Amino acid sequence: MIIDTHIHLDDERYRDDLDQVLNRARENGVERFIIPGADASTLDRAVEIAQSYNDVYFSVGIHPYDVNGFDTLNFEKYVHHEKCVAIGECGLDYFRLEGSDEDKEAVKTEQKRVFIGQIELAKKYKKPLIVHVRDASRDSKEILLQNNAQEVGGVLHCYNADDELLSLADNGFYFGIGGVLTFKNAKKLVNVLPKIPKEKLLIETDGPYLTPTPHRGERNEPLYTTFVADKMSELLDIELDEIKKTTTSNALKLFNIS
Repeated sequence: MIIDTHIHLDDERYRDDLDQVLNRARENGVERFIIPGADASTLDRAVEIAQSYNDVYFSVGIHPYDVNGFDTLNFEKYVHHEKCVAIGECGLDYFRLEGSDEDKEAVKTEQKRVFIGQIELAKKYKKPLIVHVRDASRDSKEILLQNNAQEVGGVLHCYNADDELLSLADNGFYFGIGGVLTFKNAKKLVNVLPKIPKEKLLIETDGPYLTPTPHRGERNEPLYTTFVADKMSELLDIELDEIKKTTTSNALKLFNIS
């Protein structure tokens, strides 16, 4: 089977046909789904979905674009839920920094504070991290190591093929590979993929975003993890069944799912 380790089922774009979305995936061998906590305003929806379907799980966290929600989010309300498997998605994202140099530094400082806060929560509650990194590889790696995130490990969601982060495989971190792998301009990820230990590979969609070829331009959904698995099998020259078996075993281990 395949586990979609990062799928925003709490997004409004799935509200009208969630049953059909999940059933299409299940019929094609996708059997578990993890909703990352990216927006505090949709966390209750994520919990509702996880409680409604045996094969859906969720995490609780604050995305770097939503750092203002960190101090008011009641992590205790969610982290002890039996379907809560991780902290995040948290991390650093410097892609959209605007304003003066002083303004940009202030945003970076706040993102770092919130990221470190969630690493501490992960260690406190013994949950792995779902880590979002964009244009911030060096700072992200330093923060993870300096704050002993290896105690709980986690996944580098939507891994951006930065060699800077590869060594985190030796520190309990996995690498989430999604639809980007199928893009024509994904040469860097294609070249880095063989360097990732097989026992550290995970499959994800990040739906409704980053839809793989041949469905680019459409809403992404868990069914399309099959295209990621196919491409991974092709590039690594490993049998498709072995890719599915390995990535599933990795996901079950990281998120402590039976």
